[in-house]
Order: sequence, then C-alpha cells, then structure tokens
Amino acid sequence: MKICFVGATNLAVLAPEYRQHTFGGEAVQQTLLALALARRGHEVSMAVQDYGQPDGAEWNRVRVFKTYPPGGGVPVLRFVHPRWTGTWSALARADAALYYVSEAGMQVGLVALFCRRHRRRFVFRTASDADCDPSRLFVRYARDRRLYTFGLRRADAILVQSAAQARTLARNYGLASRVARMLVELPRPVVRARDIDVLWVGSMRRVKRPDRVLELAAALPAASFHVVGGAAPGQEPLFREMQQVAAGRANLFVRGPLSYRETNELYGRARVLVNTSEIEGFPNSYLQAWIRGVPVVTMFDPDRLVEREGLGIAAAGPAQVAGALETLLADPGAWQAASDRSRRFMAREYGEDKVLADYLDTFDAVTRNGMSARAVVSGDARHA
Repeated sequence: MKICFVGATNLAVLAPEYRQHTFGGEAVQQTLLALALARRGHEVSMAVQDYGQPDGAEWNRVRVFKTYPPGGGVPVLRFVHPRWTGTWSALARADAALYYVSEAGMQVGLVALFCRRHRRRFVFRTASDADCDPSRLFVRYARDRRLYTFGLRRADAILVQSAAQARTLARNYGLASRVARMLVELPRPVVRARDIDVLWVGSMRRVKRPDRVLELAAALPAASFHVVGGAAPGQEPLFREMQQVAAGRANLFVRGPLSYRETNELYGRARVLVNTSEIEGFPNSYLQAWIRGVPVVTMFDPDRLVEREGLGIAAAGPAQVAGALETLLADPGAWQAASDRSRRFMAREYGEDKVLADYLDTFDAVTRNGMSARAVVSGDARHA
C-alpha cells in the first residue's frame, strides 16, 4: 500500500527534534497509524507543515513532505497561497494511491479536490463528535465549513470513533461510516511513584473546560492536580487565568504545553485522569491512561465504555466529579480494582494488530474496489 497521511502538526509527534511545536490528538493518532503501517512494509508518507525540515526526509521509514509554514502568507490571500498550493504540491510529491485525513476543516475539501482531479482515493476519519454535526463544528469560517462538507461527501470511506458518531453522521449527513478503534503506544516498563493525584490533559480552550479543574482543586485541597496543555489560538486569556490561579494554590500545577513523550511520562505518575470537557470524540488521553492502569473520571463516556467496563467513574455532571475523584483517591481497593480492569481491557481490546484490522480492511476495500462513502462499509451495521 502507498498511503499519505495529511496532518499539519504530525511532525511534532514523529520527530523528537520538532517536539517544541504544538500538536493535538489527531497528530498522535495519525503518527501511530503511520508508524504501524511502515513497520509492516507499507510505503508511508506524510504531508505536514513546514517547520524548516528538509523536504522528503524520513523518520522511522515515514517520508515527510512539507506543505506551508505556520502563519505563512498574506491574510485572505494565504488561503490560496501558500495553503492550497502548498498542500496540493505536497500531496503530488507524495504520489500516494490513498490519502488519509482526519478532523473537520478546509483540508478535507482540499484533499478531496486533489484526489478527484488526480483519480486517487481518500479516507476521512472523525476526530470529535462535533465533526458529525454541522451545528457544532469547530471550524471558524463559512468557506472552510463548506469545503469540509464538500470533502466529507466525496470521501471514499469514512471512519468514526464511536457508534454514537456513526449514528449522528448518518442523521446529519446521510453518510455511512465504520467505527475504527484508536492506536496507543505501549508504555516502557518503568516503575514510577504515583505522585500526581489528578492529571488533566488537553488543549486549553473553553470547550474543554479546564476552569473546572480550579474548582476541583479548591474542593480537594489534599490532592495534587497537574494540568497539561497549551493555549489554543485565541484562548491565551484562559491560559493566563489558569496560570495566575495556580500560582496561589499549593496543590495546582499548570505545566503548559509538553511534548508527546513528556506527557506520556506524566501518565505513568498519575493516579487518576480527569476529563472536564463539554464535547469530545474519543480522547487519546483515555487510552494513554488506561494502558498505564490509570482510571478515568469524566462526564464524557463514549458509548458508555467507562461505566460498562468499570474503567473509572462516569459522573452525571460537574457537581459529581469531585466526589468521584475523592472515591478513587481515598479508597486504595477501589482504585486498584479500576486500575486492574483498565489494564486488562486495553490488553484485550487494543492490541495493535486488532486495532489495525479495521483500517486495513477499509483501505483495501477503497483501493481495490473503489468503495464509495455512500456505500455501507463492511462491519458498519455491527458497530453502529
């Protein structure tokens, strides 16, 4: 297979020397998927932002082509150049049979147009519940929302994170999809002290509700809270507010943006992961926590997984989160049981070969049979 992953910030995860650049959960997922395919002998490339890296360079058998520099170009005009031109140029140099793009945005439309013109295939994967609902899209400009819808409707196959997303996508767009589990990197076998009581990881923006951690830290003064994440564009005041409040709290540490590898180190030190977001997809943070035996306390429970498998506590609302945290932190037996269930669940359901199967089946169907996004992908009914 010759496949290109289109992800602006992937290089921050793939290449340690560029770890200072910001990235999101999709960069982690695309990179883990690319590396897994490369290890199995597929010809894998990426189209990423230009951080000054040499074009066409390889990291771990993944070849990287640069699109355009962050913030490059003249406002308004930069949509065409360098963003459109740079993206298409990188896609052409990759010369793949199949292109993979995830997360709503203009890039979905640009990839769709490129593939339509050059008779290539492309697969789209959702990154959030919002990607399945036009009224909730995290896409600022109407132009980019139209491009996203255009691309979504022309994808050769659509993958989603949960059965709930599959239903929402079918209801709002009339498109079929297939649930594909997410990859997670195995932790190194290092024994660490659990010296972080509660860990919060995410992009620092209002919809993620990091401000709720301030309330939790005040309600549980004996517990240590560590917050990881940088300010999303336009959300700098929120980040500064978090830092200012933390400066006056002995049990609250706002660590700011950390690299993928540095964040993984913190999961190994945490007792509980808390999620306070208003909307999610399937957070990478859950998988990174569970594989290290860290239970999750959250109000967002995709397909009722936390509740059904006992992987922590699914709180009914913000008022119940503090009590759920206190339950796990104060009862070593309850914590250990949830920790053990988390490890067993990940070993059973998230082995790399098992997760890859859905992707490989979909990629094979698309490249060999020309399957359309309007057709039901094999396995669709089972998952949705």
